[in-house]
Amino acid sequence: MKWIDLRSDTLTLPTPKMRKAMAEADLGDDVYGEDPTINRLQEMAAEKLGKEAGLFIPSGTMGNLTAVLTHCGRGDEVIMGDHGHTFLYEAGGISALGGVHPHTIPNQPDGTLLIDDIKNAIRGVDFHFPPSKLLILENTHNKCGGVSISRDKMMKMVRPARDAGLKVHLDGARIFNAAVDQGVPVSELVEMVDSVTFCLSKGLCAPVGSVLCGSEVFIENARRIRKQLGGGMRQAGVLAAAGIVALEEMVDRLAEDHTHARQLAEGLSEIDGIRLDKGSPNTNMVYIEVDSSLDISAEVCAARLMKLGVKAGITGPRHFRMVCHYWVLDEDIPVIIAAFKSALVQS
Repeated sequence: MKWIDLRSDTLTLPTPKMRKAMAEADLGDDVYGEDPTINRLQEMAAEKLGKEAGLFIPSGTMGNLTAVLTHCGRGDEVIMGDHGHTFLYEAGGISALGGVHPHTIPNQPDGTLLIDDIKNAIRGVDFHFPPSKLLILENTHNKCGGVSISRDKMMKMVRPARDAGLKVHLDGARIFNAAVDQGVPVSELVEMVDSVTFCLSKGLCAPVGSVLCGSEVFIENARRIRKQLGGGMRQAGVLAAAGIVALEEMVDRLAEDHTHARQLAEGLSEIDGIRLDKGSPNTNMVYIEVDSSLDISAEVCAARLMKLGVKAGITGPRHFRMVCHYWVLDEDIPVIIAAFKSALVQS
C-alpha cells in the first residue's frame, strides 16, 4: 500500500539529488572547523538570511536551546508566547539545562504577541525579579495554524524588546514557508532579530539538521554551547550536503505545498461535519475539526483513514493537523478527501 503521510513535513525523505550529494560530499572534522561542506552550508545560510554567520546544528530544538543559552545565563528570563514551540514542545530544555526562566504571554490567533503584553512582561530592575534578557518569536507559527507573520508585525513586536535592551531570537523552523507565502526575500523577515534558527529537515526535505544564524560573535559563542550540548559533530558534511541542495533547489517549490494545502482545505470544507480550524489553510498546514454530531473521535477516524492509506496527525479529541510536503503529490489530494468522506460515512 502507498502511504500518504500528512502527520508532519518532518517525514520528508531526501531527494535523489540529495542522496547523490551526500555520497560524494567532501568531508573534514567540523569541530576543528575543517569540514568544507558544512562551512559552505553555513555560509550559504547566513547569506540568504542576511546574517554574518551560521552554525549547523543537529535539530531545531537544539538550535533554539543553543540560542537561548548563548543569549542568557542561569536565572535570566525569556519572554515567549504560550503557544510557542520552545515552551510547548522542547521538553523544558531551557529550564532543565540552562536554568532559564520562561515568562509566557498569550499568542493571538495570528501567532503574534500583543505589544502591551510584551511591555508588561519586561521586568524592572529589582533583585526580587529574574532579569528579562530575551524575547522569542516564531514564524511560521505552528500551533496557530501554520500562519506566516509579516515583516511589519515582526517589527512591531521587536520594538518594545529593543527599547528595553532585550535580545530577540526567532524560531524560524519554517521561515522559508513564510517568505514564499508572502513573496518576499527571507532576509526581510529576519533582519530585525539577533538570531534565527531554521530547519532543513521539514519542507526543505533534507534528512537532518537546522542552521542557527546571527552575528559572528554570537555564532562563535554559540559554537561553544553547541559543544556543551553534545552537538559537536565530526565529518557531518555528509548531512550538510543535503542541506545545500535544499537551499539551492527546494525553497521555491514550497509554493506547491501551499497550493496543495489550499486544495485540500477546499475539498475537506465541502464535507458535511468537517470545519476548517485555526484559519486554515495557512502555508502548508490544514487544521480541521470533526463535528460532535457525527459521534466519531479523532482516534477512530484516524484508524479508518489508515486502512485507506492516509495518515493524519491528531491534535485533539476531534481535531486533525495535516501538513503538505514534497512527497504529497497532486494526485494525492482527491484521495485524501475521498478517504475522509469514507471514514466519516461509516459513523
